[in-house]
Amino acid sequence: MKIWITGASSGLGREVAKQYVRAGHTVCVSARSADALTALAHECREFLGSVHPFALDVTAPEQVADIWSRLRADAGCPELVILNAGTSIPDSVLTFDRQNFADIMNVNYMGAVNCLHEIIPTFLRRRSGRIAVVASVAGYRGLPHAAAYCASKSALISLCESLQPELVTTGVGLHLVDPGFVRTPLTDKNEFPMPFLMEVEDAAASMIRGLDHGRFEVTFPKRFTWLVKALRFLPFGIFLRLTRNLVRTG
Repeated sequence: MKIWITGASSGLGREVAKQYVRAGHTVCVSARSADALTALAHECREFLGSVHPFALDVTAPEQVADIWSRLRADAGCPELVILNAGTSIPDSVLTFDRQNFADIMNVNYMGAVNCLHEIIPTFLRRRSGRIAVVASVAGYRGLPHAAAYCASKSALISLCESLQPELVTTGVGLHLVDPGFVRTPLTDKNEFPMPFLMEVEDAAASMIRGLDHGRFEVTFPKRFTWLVKALRFLPFGIFLRLTRNLVRTG
């Protein structure tokens, strides 16, 4: 199988790429850091599959269009695309900065949209292909000190919910991936306890299994994600009292 993964320089994207290559697949990997992609390709050189690195900033639409064309010419049209590029910046009402919101939305949400702009027409013409969009359980409800991040992931969830009913009639598959806490360089910055924290190897394996089963939403770890799902049904009065305990002051 031919696969394209964005946000593959570190964390979950990198590990998912490694596991697919180890299983013998052809994997195109993208991220802003060309050096990190080259290191990944070197690390996978003895695996059954192959790695094709393409440095890319997903916030630049012209770059996305160029890479989509180049990777298809180099490795063939992907059968599965995993849109995993993302970032997080802790925030607070005490340091409210609209630029943080713009930067996070530009990477997490518009980065995916920029890729979909190129991928969807190609897949529609082929009447085949699968797309996985990596969001987060943080998109289920808003949480203190993560307003920008939660908003961007909530936008991705709504985007996928809107697109799936149309795409499913065309032969194109769409998957929404909502992980809980996974040990990555991004979560290493968190200064709060992370319940049910998964090692990245286990999280990647869970993600691949979920995609193999063809589910619309893939979540892990199950115990945590179902607990967070339940929060969506709480009345605002109860939910806001609970989240108020997460507020840091000073």
